[in-house]
Amino acid sequence: MSGGFTVLIPARLASTRLPNKPLADIAGKPMVVRVAERAALSGAQQVVVAADDTAIVAACAAHGVRALLTRQDHASGSDRLAEACEQLGLDGRDMVVNVQGDEPLIDPALVQRCAALLAERDDCVMSTAAHPIVDLADFLNPNVVKVVLDAAGRALLFSRAPLPWWRDANAGGVTRLPAAPAPLRHLGLYGYRAGFLRRFPQLPPAPLEQTEALEQLRVLWHGERIAVHVAAEGPGPGVDTPEDLARVRALFARGASA
Repeated sequence: MSGGFTVLIPARLASTRLPNKPLADIAGKPMVVRVAERAALSGAQQVVVAADDTAIVAACAAHGVRALLTRQDHASGSDRLAEACEQLGLDGRDMVVNVQGDEPLIDPALVQRCAALLAERDDCVMSTAAHPIVDLADFLNPNVVKVVLDAAGRALLFSRAPLPWWRDANAGGVTRLPAAPAPLRHLGLYGYRAGFLRRFPQLPPAPLEQTEALEQLRVLWHGERIAVHVAAEGPGPGVDTPEDLARVRALFARGASA
């Protein structure tokens, strides 16, 4: 795969908030197929869904999307992707971009940039993306993950807490966003070298990862580096709840995916 990259899309049928989420209909196609179609516009050499159920594999096949059946008992999406790398024969420096299966409006250019950044950064085993936070409510929301960068554009820390903390302005409570550095929202889009992706599930979990419930902290804990692309703005909405699904369906009806 030298010179190109593979997009892998993990897809689990079980979902607490939205049952059978990968198969949810969006303008006549399953959501996971919509994600794969968007990802294919990134210029990836191949786009493959890593599924945990034959129903997902069949739905993908019906729409010409390649899908692999992986084990149902994987503890995380990274474990599922590692198995997919083995099935595809990827290893070493082959590049993989992990696109979440609930992002039917993912920007193909963002996927491409994540892959290109990893190719440029031999000092990093992974790449990811972020964008500036402009809403105080997002800054304070623990479901919005923040990332702080070093001088070389690599992740120093990921946290659910409001970071960076503006000491002089927030002594009495957070009422405004810090001016500099601008707070950044981390996006769940990852580029990996396949060799590291296959090794990652074998690394012991980090205490900070378990506290924050953020798997990417394991990478930093073990001394590896993650390059971060800062996009000008956030991506289209993802789908976690029935309300999210209704919103995305309305956007597709208005041609938002064009």
